[in-house]
Amino acid sequence: MQDRARTGSIVILGIFVADTAFRAARQPRMGETILGSGFALGPGGKGSNQAVAAARAGGEVHFITRIGPDAFGDMALRTWEDAGVTAHAIRAPRSTTGAACIFLDEKTGDNAIIVYPGAAGQIVPADLDAQATLIGGAAVFVTQLEQPMDAAMRGLRLARESGARTILNPAPAAPLPDGMLALCDFVTPNESEAEALTGMPVRTTQDAARAARRLREMGARAAIVTLGEKGALYDDGLRSVHVPAFDAGAVVDTTGAGDAFNGGFATALANGADPVEAVRFGCATAAVSVTRPGAAEAMPNIGEIRSILE
Repeated sequence: MQDRARTGSIVILGIFVADTAFRAARQPRMGETILGSGFALGPGGKGSNQAVAAARAGGEVHFITRIGPDAFGDMALRTWEDAGVTAHAIRAPRSTTGAACIFLDEKTGDNAIIVYPGAAGQIVPADLDAQATLIGGAAVFVTQLEQPMDAAMRGLRLARESGARTILNPAPAAPLPDGMLALCDFVTPNESEAEALTGMPVRTTQDAARAARRLREMGARAAIVTLGEKGALYDDGLRSVHVPAFDAGAVVDTTGAGDAFNGGFATALANGADPVEAVRFGCATAAVSVTRPGAAEAMPNIGEIRSILE
């Protein structure tokens, strides 16, 4: 894989949604209403969060998506401008920008999420073809599974054909089309996503190592299983390395932690880091992000990440 590495920009395909986050002691049961202890409205969406994380971490980032002509779309444009992300966003008429409903456990900071992609659910392969030159010049291409699968597949194929390194964050978990993993230099599931893809339970680092090997057997060149407070497990067939998590302080909100990891990992790769060092950079990025509330708003800058690494 190292002979394909090149430095430069990061192109990310994904969605933006407005996060509506409700904090409470527990989730309500069906038909039940409970009182919450907090609420926040802010920018989210896995692809958008990853773009913000990568830009704040020092990357040159381009983001491909669709949004609606509404207030949430305006929020998206402000979010990207503030973070230094170059947006390639189709503002689709007669559509709405997506939204997410997030439950936050007030004791642990853990979350459960419902996502509606809105306009980004209309992303089509032709949107990627229109950005073929941009993708072709990138060092790293990243996508997830919140937008339509055929668009993600097209983006990965264009990136692979151009020599960009490809990252698939297979979230939310879903069955993958034949040949998709073969287009991935790196696949980055968390424990539950790795289990959904491989059928193998992931509870320990040893489980993660077995799942990572299986993901390589399924076609990926390298697999990184993110393990929350346990860090991440990297396997490329030559090295199997457990990278421990960093302690940046008390955990406040885990929303966006995986996006922070993927954004940081992509930035380090695009800047020429060895993949294992890029995993460490991603872990440090995630460690800082969980110490503050929100998703995109919680992404750390390069100075904060370096202070954790040092």
